[in-house]
Amino acid sequence: MSVPFRPSPPLHPGDCVAIIAPASGFERAAFEAGLALVEARYRTVYGPGIFERQRYLAGSDARRLDELTTALADPEVRALFCARGGYGATRLLAPLAGAAPGGAPKLLVGFSDITALHLWMQSHGRISIHGPVLTQLGRLPPHSGQRLFSLLESHSPPAALRGSATFVGGVAEGPLLGGNLSVLSRMLGTPRMPAIDGAVLLLEDQGERPYRLDRMWTHLQLAGVFARVRGIALGSFTDCEEPAAPYTSAEVLRELAEATGLPCAAGFPIGHGEVNEAVPLGAAVRLDADAATLTFLQGAVTD
Repeated sequence: MSVPFRPSPPLHPGDCVAIIAPASGFERAAFEAGLALVEARYRTVYGPGIFERQRYLAGSDARRLDELTTALADPEVRALFCARGGYGATRLLAPLAGAAPGGAPKLLVGFSDITALHLWMQSHGRISIHGPVLTQLGRLPPHSGQRLFSLLESHSPPAALRGSATFVGGVAEGPLLGGNLSVLSRMLGTPRMPAIDGAVLLLEDQGERPYRLDRMWTHLQLAGVFARVRGIALGSFTDCEEPAAPYTSAEVLRELAEATGLPCAAGFPIGHGEVNEAVPLGAAVRLDADAATLTFLQGAVTD
């Protein structure tokens, strides 16, 4: 990576964290369920504007942008939890221009559409957390929340994760980058996309039929992504089947992965599935595709 990653200071129970809604509006009951788990550990702050709606967005771009930048710059806030993904985070990147995240490094937590903000943060050398949004957190098994809080509160690497299948054997080390395939594919060619040379690429998605997965993957291939990364870790691909088709999304993904020749393991419990384990994006990892394990390393990969 061209920019050295800077870890954020660990959180402590009782610290102040901001709740933000940078993307879509959300269902209040699911939000409250996740909020209760966060409030049991930290002191939360959020404004009444978080409940605003503008079409499919959680209020106007100006409202969501101000909420994000204010939370990042606030010295009292130690981390940011996103209420929901959906759509809308990419709309905030143009107003940010070339600006770096304000204030001292602090961890942003979210996934799916929040991938756009993760990539923006990684383009400025920040680590962030690909993990549950509040509307998902309340319905996940307790160990997922425990892993998230442990990751926020420790400088030590989190426990390794195990996938379910080897698509291409081999071992790769590098910073973990990526997230949602749909969002990542739309960030290519923009100045908010971090350098991906030498990275281990994390991909997950929901509700995309196999031909759409193929199309987005081919976009990455044509853009030279697979010539620059060292390995591929595939998370959950939920509700991605073509009805009555004689093939599965996993079969399509395996064929696409095999064509890259890169070490690739699938089935990591990351994404929109029943389990969504938090992982630090930008942190150094070791992907052992033969064993289908993703291990988080202390320090940075430099070669």
